[in-house]
Amino acid sequence: MTGHAPPHKPPPKRRLAASARDRGENRAGILAAATAEFARHGLAGARVDRIAASAGTNKRMLYYYFGNKEALFTAVLEAAYADIRAAETRLSLLDVPPAEGIRRLIAFTWNYFIAHPQFLMLLNTENLYRGQHLRGRNEVRSLNSPLIATLSEILRRGRADGSFRAEPDALQLYISIAGLAYFYLSNNHTLSAIFARDLARPGARRERLAHMTELVVGYLRHGPE
Repeated sequence: MTGHAPPHKPPPKRRLAASARDRGENRAGILAAATAEFARHGLAGARVDRIAASAGTNKRMLYYYFGNKEALFTAVLEAAYADIRAAETRLSLLDVPPAEGIRRLIAFTWNYFIAHPQFLMLLNTENLYRGQHLRGRNEVRSLNSPLIATLSEILRRGRADGSFRAEPDALQLYISIAGLAYFYLSNNHTLSAIFARDLARPGARRERLAHMTELVVGYLRHGPE
């Protein structure tokens, strides 16, 4: 009697690893689709069915991973902050002289905002909700703390070697750097209209980066009057 060999099944550990990988890919696909949807339509205008369709899944799976639309929006915000902070860690800011570290951080912030306009749109939406989706989120706090600690060390080194005279709070300095870039880019259309200048052209953007760098580094070097 000739029998048929049973179908081959991968070992349990391999199946578990593949299942975990699939879950990770599904979750990442939903986050990517949700990021685009929330950036374009805001939280109120975003539609879960569009997110699911774009991610190649269904609403049931979306709710399985994230619970509801607001929880998904919170996850998108956290992922957006994780991405920018991960990119900042690759700048090696403490491996260069203090002034160069500041220049790198300014240029990175500026170029990251330009390359990731969705990040600014997500922040605009969250500010409409007065930061309620980020408030109290330890994950976001833990992401931001190392950056401020690194900036504090850059400032300390700059004062120690005499290259900096100003003594700003590291958090205030970072907010100023981010704000100089954020306001220009998020209000680019209105600023261009009221001043009758194309502030989005490459030359104008280069001028802006040079101005921001001179402003911040000059302040650090000379200190307050």
